[in-house]
Amino acid sequence: MFKMNRNEDAVSPVIGVILMVAITVILAAVIAAFVFGMGPSEMAPQSSLRMSNVSTSGFSLEHQGGDIIKYDGINITVDGSDIGAINGSTGTLSAGETIYISTTVANLDAVKIVDINSQQLISDFTVNI
Repeated sequence: MFKMNRNEDAVSPVIGVILMVAITVILAAVIAAFVFGMGPSEMAPQSSLRMSNVSTSGFSLEHQGGDIIKYDGINITVDGSDIGAINGSTGTLSAGETIYISTTVANLDAVKIVDINSQQLISDFTVNI
């Protein structure tokens, strides 16, 4: 009778190495997701705004459509200077509504409206008096 010898010594170490490499790749991917912030990011409100009734003492800001904007969720700057709170920083600006911003502006001043949470620009204007 002929007897066959099966040598299975190499199977277990190969499977062990494959599992260790797979675990290492998965851990690297998880750590990279935390370090590089691949999760969902904050989005600024998507709105269409229009500046009107511009004078040296202020301007009107008209919400023409899009997301509702919370007064306490935005920062308005004129030529890089923060103009402060809008109407006590309470309330919202919805489509079709207009708010008057009382501040000193000059011709060709840059007015920027930035979402505070995401630090993304909502709108920017150049003053034309």
